Amino acid sequence: MISEKKLKKVIVEILKGYGENEESALLAADCLVKADMRGISTHGTYLLIPMFQRIKAGMLNLPTKITLVKENNATSIIDGGNGLGQLAARKAMCISIEKAKKYGIALTLVRNTNNISFLGYYSNFAAQEGMIGFVGSNGASSMAPWGSSEAFVGTNPISISIPAKNEKSIVLDMSSSVVARGKIRKASRNKEEIPLGWAIDKEGNPTTDPNEALKGTILPIAGPKGSALAIIVDIIAGMLSGSRFGLEIKTFHKLEGATGVGVFCMAIDINKFYDLDCFCSMIDSYICSIKNLKKVKNVSEVYLPGELEFISEQKSREEGIKLDSKTIESLNDILEKLGSNLKLVHD
Repeated sequence: MISEKKLKKVIVEILKGYGENEESALLAADCLVKADMRGISTHGTYLLIPMFQRIKAGMLNLPTKITLVKENNATSIIDGGNGLGQLAARKAMCISIEKAKKYGIALTLVRNTNNISFLGYYSNFAAQEGMIGFVGSNGASSMAPWGSSEAFVGTNPISISIPAKNEKSIVLDMSSSVVARGKIRKASRNKEEIPLGWAIDKEGNPTTDPNEALKGTILPIAGPKGSALAIIVDIIAGMLSGSRFGLEIKTFHKLEGATGVGVFCMAIDINKFYDLDCFCSMIDSYICSIKNLKKVKNVSEVYLPGELEFISEQKSREEGIKLDSKTIESLNDILEKLGSNLKLVHD
């Protein structure tokens, strides 16, 4: 196990070695570490590996330079400068939160950025400010629209966070696909099979081989419903922001050029619609009502969206963060190449 403090120190060291400034490196590190703490390892420290490859290939611009493209009352568009997606998405949500305090609802779009890690990180910023946060991001083509066998849209995740008073915030964070593509990449790296129903091969046949799945397409959740959701996210995050969409987006995990990822971050100030304290108390009661429902056989507890991740985060804080040996080896190799004296080891 690795302590939160130690892992953050290593990430900041690596990001500074890549060319990011210390303040921005600390902000990005917080997101990546939280992903690992919450058990979302495909969106955590592992991302430093493709970052390193893209830096060497001149396909990631650091330090990250974010610019304001357009602003009009409750709406904004920012350009992520092909830098760290974690910084662009964080900036976008912070802008939306500040504008929502004045206008009630605010939407900020991001163009020209990269993988932003897990979306619940940003939507929960709004919940911590007594707001509802809504985040969406598009990605490289990896999923076929319903009825097709050819990839066109990304897994295009969304996240919505709703604050509570004494209970944990409700945090929906999900992809439009049955599974995030990172889990298939992880299965490929570990030479493991994937469950049937996750993906189809390039001929449109169901497969348990992660390598064939990566050549083919991931399946959408609930068939046409997941497909429709991915299309809508792609249009808002990509097309409306002036970023790339559909087949134009490049994957972060191959050296094919700038990804062109688009993001949207919305904040809704609850106090502009309903007394905040009363609303959050009602959410507490709502959560308790769900918790007290009769359980099906062999289920001891009903979990709210994001609750398992909160539990994992707390456990990681107390016991340390678990990273697989391959990731640790890769990060130590990067540290060595950057000329750092740091080394990542289990406590």
